[in-house]
Amino acid sequence: MADRCFRITVVAACPFPARRGTPIRVERLTEAFQDLGNDVELVTYHIGQDEYPMAFPIHRVFGELKPGTIAPGPTVAKLMRYDPAMVRLLKRRLLARHPDLIYAHHFEGLLVALAARGRRMVPIVYDAHTMLASELPTYQSGPMKAASCRFGAFMDRALPSRADHVVTVTEDIRTALVERHGFDPDKVTVAMNGVEVDEFAPILRDEVEPDTLVYTGTLSRYQGFGDLLTSFSIARETCPQLRLKVYTNGDFDSLGRQAEALGIRGSIDVEPDTFQDLPDRLARGAIAVLPRSVCDGIPQKLLNYMAAGMPVVAYRGSAKVIEHEANGLVAENGDTEAFAQYILRLVNDPENAERLGANARDKVLGTMNWQAAARTCQGIFDGIAGG
Repeated sequence: MADRCFRITVVAACPFPARRGTPIRVERLTEAFQDLGNDVELVTYHIGQDEYPMAFPIHRVFGELKPGTIAPGPTVAKLMRYDPAMVRLLKRRLLARHPDLIYAHHFEGLLVALAARGRRMVPIVYDAHTMLASELPTYQSGPMKAASCRFGAFMDRALPSRADHVVTVTEDIRTALVERHGFDPDKVTVAMNGVEVDEFAPILRDEVEPDTLVYTGTLSRYQGFGDLLTSFSIARETCPQLRLKVYTNGDFDSLGRQAEALGIRGSIDVEPDTFQDLPDRLARGAIAVLPRSVCDGIPQKLLNYMAAGMPVVAYRGSAKVIEHEANGLVAENGDTEAFAQYILRLVNDPENAERLGANARDKVLGTMNWQAAARTCQGIFDGIAGG
Protein backbone atom coordinates (compact mmCIF):
# COMPACT_ATOMS: atom_id res chain seq x y z
CA MET A 1 0.00 0.00 0.00
CA ALA A 2 1.37 3.41 -0.99
CA ASP A 3 1.72 6.20 1.62
CA ARG A 4 -0.42 8.53 -0.51
CA CYS A 5 -3.08 7.19 -2.87
CA PHE A 6 -4.51 8.96 -5.90
CA ARG A 7 -7.53 9.07 -8.15
CA ILE A 8 -6.09 8.03 -11.51
CA THR A 9 -7.83 7.97 -14.89
CA VAL A 10 -5.93 5.71 -17.29
CA VAL A 11 -6.35 6.39 -21.02
CA ALA A 12 -5.65 3.66 -23.58
CA ALA A 13 -6.61 4.23 -27.22
CA CYS A 14 -6.37 0.58 -28.21
CA PRO A 15 -8.34 -2.67 -28.14
CA PHE A 16 -8.75 -3.84 -24.55
CA PRO A 17 -8.14 -6.46 -23.42
CA ALA A 18 -5.97 -8.00 -26.13
CA ARG A 19 -2.99 -10.31 -26.20
CA ARG A 20 -0.32 -7.96 -27.50
CA GLY A 21 2.18 -5.58 -25.95
CA THR A 22 0.30 -2.32 -25.44
CA PRO A 23 -2.99 -3.74 -24.06
CA ILE A 24 -1.06 -6.13 -21.81
CA ARG A 25 0.95 -3.27 -20.32
CA VAL A 26 -2.24 -1.25 -19.86
CA GLU A 27 -3.99 -4.10 -18.04
CA ARG A 28 -1.15 -5.24 -15.78
CA LEU A 29 0.09 -1.78 -14.85
CA THR A 30 -3.44 -0.55 -14.09
CA GLU A 31 -4.00 -3.59 -11.86
CA ALA A 32 -0.73 -2.85 -10.07
CA PHE A 33 -1.75 0.81 -9.52
CA GLN A 34 -4.97 -0.49 -7.94
CA ASP A 35 -3.04 -2.93 -5.75
CA LEU A 36 -1.07 -0.01 -4.33
CA GLY A 37 -4.33 1.47 -3.05
CA ASN A 38 -5.02 3.99 -5.82
CA ASP A 39 -8.57 4.60 -7.06
CA VAL A 40 -8.20 3.74 -10.74
CA GLU A 41 -10.48 3.72 -13.78
CA LEU A 42 -9.78 3.03 -17.46
CA VAL A 43 -11.06 4.89 -20.52
CA THR A 44 -10.59 2.84 -23.68
CA TYR A 45 -12.01 1.57 -26.97
CA HIS A 46 -15.19 -0.49 -27.28
CA ILE A 47 -13.27 -3.34 -28.94
CA GLY A 48 -11.50 -6.20 -27.17
CA GLN A 49 -10.74 -9.89 -27.54
CA ASP A 50 -12.16 -11.27 -24.30
CA GLU A 51 -14.29 -9.98 -21.46
CA TYR A 52 -13.37 -11.08 -17.95
CA PRO A 53 -13.58 -9.46 -14.51
CA MET A 54 -11.19 -6.58 -13.87
CA ALA A 55 -10.22 -5.02 -10.54
CA PHE A 56 -10.99 -1.53 -11.89
CA PRO A 57 -13.97 0.04 -13.72
CA ILE A 58 -13.78 0.39 -17.50
CA HIS A 59 -15.47 3.12 -19.55
CA ARG A 60 -15.70 2.39 -23.27
CA VAL A 61 -16.53 4.56 -26.25
CA PHE A 62 -19.84 3.53 -27.83
CA GLY A 63 -20.87 1.54 -24.74
CA GLU A 64 -20.42 -2.21 -24.34
CA LEU A 65 -17.51 -4.38 -25.44
CA LYS A 66 -17.54 -5.51 -29.06
CA PRO A 67 -15.48 -8.71 -29.52
CA GLY A 68 -12.68 -8.23 -32.02
CA THR A 69 -9.37 -6.49 -32.51
CA ILE A 70 -7.72 -3.71 -34.50
CA ALA A 71 -4.41 -3.93 -36.32
CA PRO A 72 -1.60 -1.90 -34.72
CA GLY A 73 -0.82 1.48 -36.24
CA PRO A 74 -2.81 4.51 -37.38
CA THR A 75 -6.12 3.90 -39.16
CA VAL A 76 -8.85 6.22 -40.42
CA ALA A 77 -11.39 4.63 -38.07
CA LYS A 78 -9.22 5.25 -35.01
CA LEU A 79 -8.14 8.78 -35.82
CA MET A 80 -11.44 10.08 -37.19
CA ARG A 81 -14.03 8.19 -35.13
CA TYR A 82 -12.74 6.29 -32.10
CA ASP A 83 -10.28 8.88 -30.76
CA PRO A 84 -12.69 11.86 -31.00
CA ALA A 85 -15.27 9.72 -29.17
CA MET A 86 -12.64 9.01 -26.48
CA VAL A 87 -12.01 12.75 -26.09
CA ARG A 88 -15.71 13.33 -25.42
CA LEU A 89 -15.87 10.37 -23.02
CA LEU A 90 -12.75 11.47 -21.14
CA LYS A 91 -14.11 15.03 -20.77
CA ARG A 92 -17.20 13.57 -19.10
CA ARG A 93 -15.09 11.43 -16.78
CA LEU A 94 -12.93 14.40 -15.78
CA LEU A 95 -16.02 16.43 -14.91
CA ALA A 96 -17.62 13.56 -12.99
CA ARG A 97 -14.56 12.37 -11.12
CA HIS A 98 -11.95 15.15 -10.83
CA PRO A 99 -8.97 12.76 -10.89
CA ASP A 100 -5.62 13.69 -9.38
CA LEU A 101 -3.88 12.76 -12.62
CA ILE A 102 -4.30 11.22 -16.06
CA TYR A 103 -2.08 8.29 -17.08
CA ALA A 104 -2.01 8.18 -20.89
CA HIS A 105 -0.65 5.20 -22.83
CA HIS A 106 0.97 5.55 -26.24
CA PHE A 107 0.72 8.54 -28.59
CA GLU A 108 -2.99 8.33 -29.29
CA GLY A 109 -3.73 8.11 -25.58
CA LEU A 110 -1.65 11.24 -25.02
CA LEU A 111 -3.44 13.08 -27.85
CA VAL A 112 -6.80 12.17 -26.31
CA ALA A 113 -5.66 13.23 -22.83
CA LEU A 114 -4.34 16.60 -24.01
CA ALA A 115 -7.49 17.35 -26.01
CA ALA A 116 -9.83 16.35 -23.17
CA ARG A 117 -7.91 18.12 -20.40
CA GLY A 118 -7.95 21.50 -22.09
CA ARG A 119 -7.12 24.12 -19.47
CA ARG A 120 -7.89 21.93 -16.48
CA MET A 121 -5.05 21.71 -13.98
CA VAL A 122 -4.81 17.93 -14.14
CA PRO A 123 -1.27 16.50 -14.50
CA ILE A 124 -0.68 14.05 -17.36
CA VAL A 125 1.82 11.20 -17.14
CA TYR A 126 2.63 9.86 -20.60
CA ASP A 127 3.58 6.18 -20.93
CA ALA A 128 5.87 5.93 -23.99
CA HIS A 129 5.79 2.44 -25.51
CA THR A 130 7.76 3.35 -28.67
CA MET A 131 9.09 6.19 -30.84
CA LEU A 132 7.11 7.31 -33.86
CA ALA A 133 10.24 8.08 -35.93
CA SER A 134 10.98 4.35 -36.06
CA GLU A 135 7.44 2.95 -35.86
CA LEU A 136 5.57 4.98 -38.50
CA PRO A 137 7.87 3.98 -41.41
CA THR A 138 7.08 0.32 -40.77
CA TYR A 139 3.51 0.98 -41.92
CA GLN A 140 4.65 2.67 -45.16
CA SER A 141 6.57 1.83 -48.32
CA GLY A 142 8.51 3.78 -50.96
CA PRO A 143 8.90 7.56 -50.60
CA MET A 144 6.38 7.62 -47.75
CA LYS A 145 8.83 5.87 -45.43
CA ALA A 146 11.21 8.85 -45.31
CA ALA A 147 8.36 11.36 -44.93
CA SER A 148 6.78 9.34 -42.11
CA CYS A 149 10.15 9.15 -40.36
CA ARG A 150 10.51 12.94 -40.42
CA PHE A 151 6.94 13.43 -39.24
CA GLY A 152 7.46 10.85 -36.50
CA ALA A 153 10.60 12.62 -35.29
CA PHE A 154 8.67 15.89 -35.07
CA MET A 155 5.89 14.20 -33.06
CA ASP A 156 8.43 12.48 -30.79
CA ARG A 157 9.72 15.91 -29.83
CA ALA A 158 6.51 17.93 -29.77
CA LEU A 159 3.89 15.73 -28.09
CA PRO A 160 5.59 14.10 -25.07
CA SER A 161 6.97 17.50 -24.04
CA ARG A 162 3.40 18.57 -23.24
CA ALA A 163 3.04 15.89 -20.56
CA ASP A 164 4.05 16.60 -16.96
CA HIS A 165 6.19 13.46 -16.83
CA VAL A 166 7.17 10.71 -19.28
CA VAL A 167 7.45 7.04 -18.35
CA THR A 168 9.32 4.89 -20.89
CA VAL A 169 9.33 1.12 -21.22
CA THR A 170 13.05 0.98 -22.08
CA GLU A 171 16.24 2.92 -21.50
CA ASP A 172 16.52 3.27 -25.31
CA ILE A 173 13.42 5.50 -25.43
CA ARG A 174 14.56 7.55 -22.44
CA THR A 175 17.97 8.11 -24.04
CA ALA A 176 16.37 9.20 -27.31
CA LEU A 177 14.09 11.71 -25.58
CA VAL A 178 16.86 13.16 -23.41
CA GLU A 179 19.81 13.16 -25.81
CA ARG A 180 18.09 13.53 -29.19
CA HIS A 181 15.16 15.77 -28.25
CA GLY A 182 16.50 17.65 -25.23
CA PHE A 183 14.02 16.48 -22.58
CA ASP A 184 14.74 17.21 -18.93
CA PRO A 185 16.23 13.91 -17.62
CA ASP A 186 14.46 14.45 -14.29
CA LYS A 187 11.11 14.26 -16.09
CA VAL A 188 11.74 10.99 -17.97
CA THR A 189 11.70 7.72 -16.01
CA VAL A 190 12.07 4.08 -17.08
CA ALA A 191 9.47 1.56 -15.83
CA MET A 192 10.08 -1.60 -17.79
CA ASN A 193 7.40 -4.22 -18.46
CA GLY A 194 6.76 -7.07 -16.09
CA VAL A 195 5.94 -10.68 -16.82
CA GLU A 196 3.81 -13.27 -15.02
CA VAL A 197 6.72 -15.56 -14.13
CA ASP A 198 4.51 -17.75 -11.95
CA GLU A 199 2.36 -18.61 -14.98
CA PHE A 200 5.32 -20.14 -16.81
CA ALA A 201 6.82 -23.28 -15.34
CA PRO A 202 10.49 -23.85 -16.23
CA ILE A 203 10.83 -26.02 -19.32
CA LEU A 204 11.79 -29.65 -18.82
CA ARG A 205 14.01 -30.45 -21.79
CA ASP A 206 12.95 -34.11 -21.92
CA GLU A 207 9.33 -33.01 -22.48
CA VAL A 208 9.83 -30.57 -25.35
CA GLU A 209 9.01 -31.34 -28.94
CA PRO A 210 12.46 -31.53 -30.55
CA ASP A 211 13.34 -29.35 -33.55
CA THR A 212 10.33 -27.09 -32.89
CA LEU A 213 10.50 -23.31 -33.22
CA VAL A 214 7.83 -21.16 -31.55
CA TYR A 215 6.58 -17.70 -32.52
CA THR A 216 3.69 -15.97 -30.72
CA GLY A 217 1.80 -12.72 -31.29
CA THR A 218 0.83 -10.40 -34.12
CA LEU A 219 1.96 -10.66 -37.73
CA SER A 220 2.14 -6.97 -38.55
CA ARG A 221 4.88 -6.00 -41.01
CA TYR A 222 7.11 -4.49 -38.33
CA GLN A 223 7.34 -7.88 -36.58
CA GLY A 224 9.73 -9.08 -39.29
CA PHE A 225 7.96 -12.39 -39.86
CA GLY A 226 8.96 -12.39 -43.53
CA ASP A 227 12.62 -12.47 -42.46
CA LEU A 228 11.81 -15.35 -40.14
CA LEU A 229 10.37 -17.35 -43.04
CA THR A 230 13.58 -16.77 -45.00
CA SER A 231 15.74 -17.91 -42.06
CA PHE A 232 13.50 -20.91 -41.46
CA SER A 233 13.85 -22.01 -45.09
CA ILE A 234 17.66 -21.67 -44.85
CA ALA A 235 17.78 -23.71 -41.62
CA ARG A 236 15.55 -26.44 -43.09
CA GLU A 237 18.06 -27.04 -45.89
CA THR A 238 20.38 -28.43 -43.20
CA CYS A 239 17.72 -29.70 -40.79
CA PRO A 240 14.62 -30.71 -42.82
CA GLN A 241 12.77 -32.01 -39.75
CA LEU A 242 12.41 -28.48 -38.31
CA ARG A 243 8.87 -27.25 -37.65
CA LEU A 244 7.66 -23.73 -36.95
CA LYS A 245 4.64 -23.32 -34.68
CA VAL A 246 2.94 -19.94 -35.01
CA TYR A 247 0.41 -18.90 -32.36
CA THR A 248 -1.38 -15.80 -33.58
CA ASN A 249 -4.75 -14.16 -34.11
CA GLY A 250 -3.42 -12.38 -37.19
CA ASP A 251 -4.12 -13.10 -40.86
CA PHE A 252 -1.56 -15.58 -42.18
CA ASP A 253 -2.76 -15.62 -45.82
CA SER A 254 -0.12 -13.37 -47.43
CA LEU A 255 2.68 -14.84 -45.30
CA GLY A 256 1.35 -18.29 -46.13
CA ARG A 257 1.84 -17.51 -49.83
CA GLN A 258 5.43 -16.47 -49.10
CA ALA A 259 5.94 -19.73 -47.23
CA GLU A 260 4.50 -21.64 -50.21
CA ALA A 261 6.94 -19.89 -52.55
CA LEU A 262 9.82 -20.87 -50.24
CA GLY A 263 8.59 -24.48 -50.12
CA ILE A 264 8.12 -24.50 -46.33
CA ARG A 265 4.35 -24.09 -45.84
CA GLY A 266 3.95 -27.76 -44.94
CA SER A 267 6.37 -27.35 -42.06
CA ILE A 268 4.44 -24.49 -40.42
CA ASP A 269 1.53 -24.94 -38.00
CA VAL A 270 -0.68 -21.90 -37.33
CA GLU A 271 -3.04 -21.86 -34.34
CA PRO A 272 -5.05 -19.15 -32.51
CA ASP A 273 -3.17 -17.33 -29.76
CA THR A 274 -4.63 -17.44 -26.24
CA PHE A 275 -2.86 -16.60 -22.99
CA GLN A 276 -4.47 -19.57 -21.25
CA ASP A 277 -2.73 -21.98 -23.63
CA LEU A 278 0.54 -20.05 -23.90
CA PRO A 279 2.47 -21.49 -20.91
CA ASP A 280 1.87 -25.08 -22.03
CA ARG A 281 2.76 -24.24 -25.63
CA LEU A 282 6.01 -22.56 -24.64
CA ALA A 283 6.88 -25.45 -22.34
CA ARG A 284 6.74 -27.81 -25.33
CA GLY A 285 8.75 -25.64 -27.74
CA ALA A 286 12.46 -26.21 -28.26
CA ILE A 287 13.46 -22.69 -29.42
CA ALA A 288 11.72 -19.30 -29.35
CA VAL A 289 12.27 -16.88 -32.24
CA LEU A 290 11.99 -13.08 -32.26
CA PRO A 291 12.59 -11.69 -35.79
CA ARG A 292 11.73 -8.03 -35.15
CA SER A 293 14.55 -5.64 -36.06
CA VAL A 294 13.04 -2.22 -35.27
CA CYS A 295 11.83 -1.95 -31.68
CA ASP A 296 12.30 1.00 -29.31
CA GLY A 297 10.15 -0.68 -26.68
CA ILE A 298 10.36 -4.21 -25.34
CA PRO A 299 8.36 -7.05 -26.93
CA GLN A 300 6.14 -8.73 -24.35
CA LYS A 301 6.67 -12.03 -26.15
CA LEU A 302 10.39 -11.82 -25.33
CA LEU A 303 9.66 -11.64 -21.61
CA ASN A 304 7.19 -14.53 -21.92
CA TYR A 305 9.79 -16.65 -23.72
CA MET A 306 12.36 -15.88 -21.02
CA ALA A 307 9.95 -16.54 -18.16
CA ALA A 308 9.29 -19.98 -19.67
CA GLY A 309 13.02 -20.70 -19.74
CA MET A 310 13.14 -20.90 -23.54
CA PRO A 311 16.38 -20.40 -25.47
CA VAL A 312 15.77 -17.36 -27.69
CA VAL A 313 17.14 -16.35 -31.08
CA ALA A 314 16.46 -12.64 -31.68
CA TYR A 315 17.54 -9.73 -33.81
CA ARG A 316 19.48 -7.06 -31.96
CA GLY A 317 16.72 -4.45 -32.33
CA SER A 318 14.32 -6.41 -30.12
CA ALA A 319 16.77 -8.30 -27.87
CA LYS A 320 16.47 -5.71 -25.10
CA VAL A 321 17.38 -7.89 -22.13
CA ILE A 322 19.21 -10.63 -24.04
CA GLU A 323 22.97 -10.83 -23.65
CA HIS A 324 24.48 -12.73 -26.58
CA GLU A 325 25.80 -16.18 -25.61
CA ALA A 326 24.81 -15.62 -21.96
CA ASN A 327 20.99 -15.91 -21.99
CA GLY A 328 20.20 -16.09 -25.71
CA LEU A 329 21.61 -15.64 -29.20
CA VAL A 330 21.47 -12.26 -30.95
CA ALA A 331 21.82 -11.75 -34.72
CA GLU A 332 22.42 -8.40 -36.37
CA ASN A 333 19.25 -6.85 -37.73
CA GLY A 334 18.14 -8.37 -41.02
CA ASP A 335 20.93 -10.97 -41.18
CA THR A 336 18.70 -13.91 -42.08
CA GLU A 337 21.67 -16.24 -42.65
CA ALA A 338 23.08 -15.64 -39.14
CA PHE A 339 19.58 -16.02 -37.65
CA ALA A 340 19.29 -19.43 -39.39
CA GLN A 341 22.72 -20.54 -38.19
CA TYR A 342 21.87 -19.64 -34.58
CA ILE A 343 18.73 -21.75 -34.84
CA LEU A 344 20.83 -24.68 -36.04
CA ARG A 345 23.35 -24.17 -33.22
CA LEU A 346 20.62 -24.58 -30.62
CA VAL A 347 19.09 -27.57 -32.42
CA ASN A 348 22.47 -29.31 -32.52
CA ASP A 349 23.49 -28.40 -28.95
CA PRO A 350 20.53 -29.04 -26.61
CA GLU A 351 22.73 -28.69 -23.51
CA ASN A 352 23.69 -25.15 -24.49
CA ALA A 353 20.06 -24.44 -25.36
CA GLU A 354 19.02 -25.53 -21.87
CA ARG A 355 21.72 -23.34 -20.29
CA LEU A 356 20.65 -20.27 -22.23
CA GLY A 357 16.99 -20.88 -21.38
CA ALA A 358 17.72 -21.27 -17.66
CA ASN A 359 19.78 -18.07 -17.67
CA ALA A 360 16.97 -16.25 -19.47
CA ARG A 361 14.48 -17.26 -16.79
CA ASP A 362 16.90 -16.21 -14.04
CA LYS A 363 17.16 -12.79 -15.71
CA VAL A 364 13.46 -12.03 -15.32
CA LEU A 365 12.87 -13.71 -11.94
CA GLY A 366 12.35 -11.13 -9.24
CA THR A 367 13.23 -8.10 -11.39
CA MET A 368 10.80 -7.96 -14.32
CA ASN A 369 7.48 -7.54 -12.54
CA TRP A 370 4.55 -5.17 -12.74
CA GLN A 371 4.62 -4.32 -9.04
CA ALA A 372 8.11 -2.86 -9.37
CA ALA A 373 7.00 -0.82 -12.41
CA ALA A 374 3.96 0.47 -10.50
CA ARG A 375 6.07 1.49 -7.48
CA THR A 376 8.34 3.46 -9.81
CA CYS A 377 5.30 5.25 -11.21
CA GLN A 378 3.93 5.84 -7.71
CA GLY A 379 7.02 7.89 -6.91
CA ILE A 380 6.27 10.03 -9.96
CA PHE A 381 2.66 10.49 -8.82
CA ASP A 382 3.87 11.68 -5.43
CA GLY A 383 6.08 14.26 -7.12
CA ILE A 384 3.54 15.77 -9.51
CA ALA A 385 0.21 15.28 -7.67
CA GLY A 386 1.21 14.75 -4.05
CA GLY A 387 0.68 18.38 -3.17
